[in-house]
Amino acid sequence: MITNLKDILLPAQDKNYAVACFNVFGYEDARAVVDSAEARNASVILSINLDMRQFMTMEEIVGMLRPMAEKSKAPVCLHLDHTYEVDAVKEAIDAGFTSVMFDGSQLPISENISLIRDVVDYAHPKGVSVEAEVGSVPYASGRDHIKSALTEVTDALMMEQQGQPDALAISIGNVHRLESGTVEIDLERFNELEKALNLPLVIHGTSGLEDKDIQTLSLRQVAKFNVGTVLRKSFGNSLRSTLESDPELFDRIAIMKKVIPDLKATASKVISLLGQ
Repeated sequence: MITNLKDILLPAQDKNYAVACFNVFGYEDARAVVDSAEARNASVILSINLDMRQFMTMEEIVGMLRPMAEKSKAPVCLHLDHTYEVDAVKEAIDAGFTSVMFDGSQLPISENISLIRDVVDYAHPKGVSVEAEVGSVPYASGRDHIKSALTEVTDALMMEQQGQPDALAISIGNVHRLESGTVEIDLERFNELEKALNLPLVIHGTSGLEDKDIQTLSLRQVAKFNVGTVLRKSFGNSLRSTLESDPELFDRIAIMKKVIPDLKATASKVISLLGQ
């Protein structure tokens, strides 16, 4: 069944688990994620990032993923990840996404709040949820212009009260696209944010966190973890292994049928780690 972000995050926040938000790049990884969610009777989020949005049109993406979400026995949210243009966010809403993230983290907090308020006013009457970011989560590679800044409690509280998003991404030492090693999260800053805020919190850069930290945060106010690198690495490793094991294998469907089980196992592990 297709759902929005608010309807799956509020139960997660209340019952002390978190929902996995997987960046997907095609039918195969999306199919694996949805199948894993169904097998575990868990809710899940299919997320589209900037690279995917530049590769396919909004309509093509929705045409591929929305029917899968609608037919699923598990609650599935179709989410637009970090997007810096309000017009693009509104285009995604009109195309059929059920959740959007307008990322104003590189802007002054007053402008970030104002633009989020505009998106919320457009999205909520259509049943679409909105995620904001306060502070700035840096990238290990590929987005050098994105700054690194811990979330300030006063700014986050202003966003919650004035912007009224459905979820808030925070920066507490987490890093996008960390392919090796782990980071140390700032638990003191998290404690301050958790005490001040009521809305569901979001962690980006899950692949770079230690399992114990992920479990700790999912038992508290973090209700959504964004996952990209670990699934991409699983896909790449499985694809290489499949092709190397049979040099005569050329059929795409035959290849992907061998890759999907590894993706399902990876997705299932993440979903379990978050408490579902």
